[in-house]
Amino acid sequence: MSSLNLDDFTDLIERPDGGVRRDAEDRRERRTVPPAALGRLDDLGEWLAAAQGVVPVRPVEQPRVVLFAGDHGVAGLGVSARPAGSAVHLVRAVLEGGRPVSVLARRLGVPVRVVDMALDCDPGALPGDVVRHRVRRGSGRIDVEDALTLEEAEAAFRAGVAVADEEADSGTDLVVLGDVSVGGTTSAAVLVAALCGTDASVVTGRGGEAIDDLAWMRKCAAIRDALRRARPVLGDQLQLLATVGGADLAATTGFLLQCAVRKLPVILDGVVSAACALVGQRVAFRAPDWWLAGHGSGEPGQVKALDRMALEPLLEQGLTVGEGTGALLALPLVQSAAALAAELPERDEEAAEPEKGEADEADGAGEAME
Repeated sequence: MSSLNLDDFTDLIERPDGGVRRDAEDRRERRTVPPAALGRLDDLGEWLAAAQGVVPVRPVEQPRVVLFAGDHGVAGLGVSARPAGSAVHLVRAVLEGGRPVSVLARRLGVPVRVVDMALDCDPGALPGDVVRHRVRRGSGRIDVEDALTLEEAEAAFRAGVAVADEEADSGTDLVVLGDVSVGGTTSAAVLVAALCGTDASVVTGRGGEAIDDLAWMRKCAAIRDALRRARPVLGDQLQLLATVGGADLAATTGFLLQCAVRKLPVILDGVVSAACALVGQRVAFRAPDWWLAGHGSGEPGQVKALDRMALEPLLEQGLTVGEGTGALLALPLVQSAAALAAELPERDEEAAEPEKGEADEADGAGEAME
């Protein structure tokens, strides 16, 4: 039995400051730009002000990309375009600057942190700061066995909490969250289907590197079989993550919840982070108020999860590459919203209204003309 009480998060997580949000809305009404002229950017600026608890909103100056990494045993069924156990190659490419998220992060000046939770490789193959939170090598094949033991799930969840604390303590003021995995979208789809009460076919997508029809059918069958194993443990979110999740998904869930505790805003990336957010919502219903959906990946599981949490993607660019790329693309939009909310001038109400003497003279002139 786990010693971790997830119910504590319900009490620890507060909503972003509603009073501050109302102050931000009042400020919007006084600006020289007409209300609603900036569309959704106004809402973003006000959301960020409420999250920070201050008006005018502060600029986002220390964002960070955080990527949780792991290999999933279900990939051995041929449900992914990449070979099972090959996520380490993606991690190396991210660290060496050769992946889309690396290029964008360089351009935007955002540091990238990769956290290995369950890569199927020797830990010596990667830097020590990447592997220090690792729980195990790979995960179980969720269609026939648990992804983790309950103890491993708790360790992974706690590691995610620790990473969130490290980021908050270091001054990170917004997190761009993603994953680096092979088989991760299959586990994510099972979580979404289980929590939303839908069939496997409704949540089965093509993955980051699109699979063909035969692979899609294998993936759908694996999700269906794993879903049968997930439904009996729906009432216990940690057991659910152990049964059909994986160490990277358990860590991501813990990370998201602790970010909400620490009042640290997060931009979600694709279906994996959305599925973990959905688990987090089941743990603490106020938690999604601290998260933004960065982009729509086209994965049906992501659509279902975001709809359940009432989160609307900021961007729709058709990206399927994963690794936080779409969420990172949304970062400049959030930063722009903050700048506009803070720096646009307010109307000079006194200048807009004539002095009393001027008004009397104007009335007299009107009477004389009559």
